[in-house]
Amino acid sequence: MKTIFKLTLVLMVVVFASCRDLTKINVDPNTISQITVDPNYVMTTSIVNTVRPYQDENYNGDVAGIMSYVQKSGWGSGLHYFNWTDNRSWAGNYGTLRDIYLLRDRATDSKSDFHLGVALILKSFTFAQITSLWGDAPYSDAGLGALNTKPKFDSQEDIFKGIFADLKTANTLLGKPASAYSNINPGADVIYAGSPAKWQKLANSLRLRYYMRLSVKSPAVAKAGIEEIMSNPTTYPIFSSTADDALMSYPGLSSSDSWNTAIAWDGTPSQGNFTRLQLCAYFRDVLVGVNDPRLPVWFKPVVSKVTLAQATASPTYRIYTPSTWISATPTSTTGLLLVDTANYVGIPLALGKSEPFTYNLNPSPVQGGANIHVSGMTDMFKANANAMLKARAITYAEVCFILAEAAQRGYSAGGTQQSWYNTGIQASLTTWGVGTSYATYITKTGVAYDGTLAQLMTQKYISGFLNAQETWFDWRRTALPVIPIGNSGYKNTLPLRFEYDMTELNINVVNSTAAIAKLVPTANTGQTGNDDSWSKMWLLQ
Repeated sequence: MKTIFKLTLVLMVVVFASCRDLTKINVDPNTISQITVDPNYVMTTSIVNTVRPYQDENYNGDVAGIMSYVQKSGWGSGLHYFNWTDNRSWAGNYGTLRDIYLLRDRATDSKSDFHLGVALILKSFTFAQITSLWGDAPYSDAGLGALNTKPKFDSQEDIFKGIFADLKTANTLLGKPASAYSNINPGADVIYAGSPAKWQKLANSLRLRYYMRLSVKSPAVAKAGIEEIMSNPTTYPIFSSTADDALMSYPGLSSSDSWNTAIAWDGTPSQGNFTRLQLCAYFRDVLVGVNDPRLPVWFKPVVSKVTLAQATASPTYRIYTPSTWISATPTSTTGLLLVDTANYVGIPLALGKSEPFTYNLNPSPVQGGANIHVSGMTDMFKANANAMLKARAITYAEVCFILAEAAQRGYSAGGTQQSWYNTGIQASLTTWGVGTSYATYITKTGVAYDGTLAQLMTQKYISGFLNAQETWFDWRRTALPVIPIGNSGYKNTLPLRFEYDMTELNINVVNSTAAIAKLVPTANTGQTGNDDSWSKMWLLQ
């Protein structure tokens, strides 16, 4: 009996020990737990997935088309004549927010003020994009996953209040002495290499951007916010040079980390993603009109100029001249075919509802192919990576133009409209490698300071190439610059917003219906209801 008892006791110990060991063995050593993951690992993904899609849309998405920076010689209907009747998905934005929230939670658990400050900035950047594109959106209930599959839509006003609060908190978190921070991995921060001071400047510079976005809807809020920042530069530092620009480089090692039209990963015939992206006529007119030194940095002259010898008697051809043709009534162009004989040629916005690959007597009018009679992008845009090609979240040049406008509106902006205007131009020229031309450029007719909002917004528009969403948001509140639209636009004015994601409409019916009811229709709103690209969100009402 004693022997049996001892054997039983030994067996029980072995069983319990085996169970304990089995539990340890069942922990996958190759998997990083969300509960214990180092926030540095999450930060890289959060930054990349925030900034890269934003840059892609700004470079060759539909917004880049309606803002007349670029056109596509084929398959460009949304970009060319803006038939924005489809519902745009925000799944990518909210997918990125899941990573950002994980970064926030791990930063909170590990008491890392640096990572928490970065998380709040990325969260603010993403929600500012969501609400500015769609309007009311899930905010306070967002990120709960299966715990709440039908989140309420917060008002656009409340979302902006939350954004300002988070950015102000980030400013405090990131404004401490260097000795207050730990566990910063410079390699994990693909924008500022682990500099809390740089991120602090970004937080306050973004606040300037978003306050100016509210300047027409809520001028008192915008004025108070901008003046709070500018009256206390020690507490609220902002960008002070191009070295502060929030930029992300492209490694260029694969399709996922290369510039959007890199030909090394292009599976289309004749490098189609690169070659079909071409200059828009209005942007060409603006740049050529002041002999802008950035034009040859961004665009190439036509491969082959159209000659008048090609203009036969039937049909009659009319030479393109800036603005006059595009703003003409349809009857005045009957029987005329537009041609452009210049060295730099752009495709006019919404010239015709057919794909624009036939424009300007293209000798090889193939859908998706290049048009040798229209200017294309310079070769740097087909590279995997280039020193000038960075994903741009916000730049010093933009901050300067924001403050120039603030001064123009009578805010206390830490400088005059002229000084900020001139500095913004100089910063943009420097960014694109033509800074030595500043002294001559700033004296040119049309560039030399005249104190008008139209001139200021035109220069901000030029500087905003590759940041089309921001110039679109500027256009929505100022109607500047005045972009001419051809006779075949889907509507007679540019769109104002994205329509809500159809998945959200089908699943989150009650809350999305309430949000749509708050949109205000315009004369261009379609018959399908308020959820239309030409309806006004709170910000524009």
